[in-house]
Order: sequence, then structure tokens, then C-alpha cells
Amino acid sequence: MDVVSAQRQLKSGETVVFSYITYKTRAHRDRVNAKVMKDPRLAKMMNPKAMPFDGKRMIFGGFKSLIGV
Repeated sequence: MDVVSAQRQLKSGETVVFSYITYKTRAHRDRVNAKVMKDPRLAKMMNPKAMPFDGKRMIFGGFKSLIGV
């Protein structure tokens, strides 16, 4: 889904939010994600019924570096 398609689904009063996280390595990413999933402060937010947004409309993905500098 591209940004234009996402905008067409935008409902009145909604805002599109874009964010990203960079990690040192894939192993670093895995360690961080494991800690996040175990954090009791986030347990309530992990309940799909308690999310402040429609998770079915969330877009996420991964990227692979093509050129290293």
C-alpha cells in the first residue's frame, strides 16, 4: 500500500504517523524486540482490543541495505 492509498482511507479526525527505528544489527534488533515484548508496562498496550488505533490499517516492513558506506 502506498501513501496515497493510505490517505484515501483516512477518516475524519485521524492523523497519519510515520516512524522508524534503526538497529546496529539484526541480532541487536532481536534483543531489543524481546525486551520490549517482556516489558510489563507495555502489556496493556499489547491487547488488540485496547489499542488506540485500528491495527488492521497499520503498515510495517523491513528494509535491506543495498549500499554500505
